[in-house]
Amino acid sequence: MKAIVNVFLKPGVLDSQGKAVHHALSSLHFDNVKDVRVGKQIVLQLDENDAQKAQEDVETMCEELLANTVIEDYTVEIVQ
Repeated sequence: MKAIVNVFLKPGVLDSQGKAVHHALSSLHFDNVKDVRVGKQIVLQLDENDAQKAQEDVETMCEELLANTVIEDYTVEIVQ
């Protein structure tokens, strides 16, 4: 089973990397880009057959290690 975790900054948290990408896109004349937010994706291969258990385990991983929940949100997708 595979888990796909997307971690991204919460709204209102300054995203300096996103600002840098936005500036670079603008300098390349991609002027239709309104805003950029940069996140990260973590793909986990799990030795688990129960999708609900996998979801719970990965959410615990996110809360304890993979995401800084003070400034970041995350989504978890379980793929069988």
